[in-house]
Amino acid sequence: MRTRPTPRQLPAALALLLCAACTGGAGATDAADRAPGVSGARPGAAGVGDPLFPKLGNGGYDVSRYRLTLDYAPDSHRLKGTAELTARTTRALTSFHLDLAGLRVREATVDGRPAKTARTGTELTLTPAAALPKGRTFKATVVYDGEPKTISDPDGSEEGWIKTADGAVGVGEPTGSMTWFPGNHHPSDKAAYDITVTVPQGYTAVSNGDLTLRTEHGDHTTFRWHTDEPMASYLATVAIDDFDIHTTTTDGTLPQYVAVDPELADRATDVPDQVTEVIDWQTRTFGPYPFSSTGAIVADLPDLGYALETQTKPLYPSPPSEPLLVHELAHQWFGNSVTPRTWKDMWLNEGFATYAEWLWEEDHNGRTAQEVFDDFYDGTDDESEGIWDFPPAGPPSAGRISDPPVYGRGAMVLHKVREAVGDKTFFTILRAWTRDHRHGNADTAQFIALCEKKSGKDLEDLFDVWLYADGKPKKP
Repeated sequence: MRTRPTPRQLPAALALLLCAACTGGAGATDAADRAPGVSGARPGAAGVGDPLFPKLGNGGYDVSRYRLTLDYAPDSHRLKGTAELTARTTRALTSFHLDLAGLRVREATVDGRPAKTARTGTELTLTPAAALPKGRTFKATVVYDGEPKTISDPDGSEEGWIKTADGAVGVGEPTGSMTWFPGNHHPSDKAAYDITVTVPQGYTAVSNGDLTLRTEHGDHTTFRWHTDEPMASYLATVAIDDFDIHTTTTDGTLPQYVAVDPELADRATDVPDQVTEVIDWQTRTFGPYPFSSTGAIVADLPDLGYALETQTKPLYPSPPSEPLLVHELAHQWFGNSVTPRTWKDMWLNEGFATYAEWLWEEDHNGRTAQEVFDDFYDGTDDESEGIWDFPPAGPPSAGRISDPPVYGRGAMVLHKVREAVGDKTFFTILRAWTRDHRHGNADTAQFIALCEKKSGKDLEDLFDVWLYADGKPKKP
């Protein structure tokens, strides 16, 4: 998620507002909700029951593909969009929910037939002309427009659709993607994406995956981006500006696309070569790169305060440092390809990406990982403040998932595992983790089971002390 965050407390009023905004009324099911001919059909749930974001996402269906067709006018800050979702029901549905914040819905269809719509907070409810039986693959299309909004995170930072000096950027972790397209916005429902963006001539629209089409028509240009590997919606992005574009291949085979705001070009000249170097090192360390392309987006967003691991092209609000590049690119394995089932397991993203920084420093004539561990334990590392506030596997609220324990103490957990099982087994575990759960979802229990299986050791005490226990453990 956000690299090197500043700890912030979540105001009680903001927490209540977030819960209210995510709440939608699935309502009680009675005879009126049931459709003739489809046994047991009822409204879909307005949330998946995430421990920290209970009303985020939606129940009753799984999305396999999003086709987003967007038209953005930077001068007026107007977005026109059509979202087509291909999904499969997991139970019979009379209606189902999509997450959408702001924007005006103009029309909706399910399998080409008009569907009724209703809005409550960030819940958009679609009621198809006929109930959908369990196991049915269907297409839902929503046409919408308006001024996409920027929203506040539970930790007080901004996300959603954010205007830059000359364009805009969509950032989505954990809930911001719902500000620019309707969907099932929980990381447990990953899907393929086709994102087509039309912008005024002179602008470039950058998104995830591979650029498959660029066409000019009149005074506009259309860019079509394709992501075949599954992606959680919080990792989707669109960046619009008059970018300088750098294309090459990493290790001679992997397409690399780097977009840099021209105002930052002089300070970002090394970024393309650094991306290549880091991806090559991480491939050797973590296993095969999990996607069909790589790259970076360097935007001019000095007040954003964080970078984000948007899939295939991490977003940086300014020219990134080398450790920041290492961190966000490591997320392509840890978080993007292997995605937590719930937000409670964020340490599986951030602990791994932080430990990647330690390994990079160790392999590039800096401190050893043990020395970094000791500096964190002693509180002498600049990033060690606040790491004992709560256990990495137990963020106490939605507003704390990007706090220091998830990052620094999460990395310390991994170092203790490495110390317990030895280097050979430890790196075997990392490669097995990225291989066994490639493009899927996984949780902490599965990681612990893998560590014990590969090492043949009982690691219960280690994880109890370093991952789950409150407070600072005794000096190792």
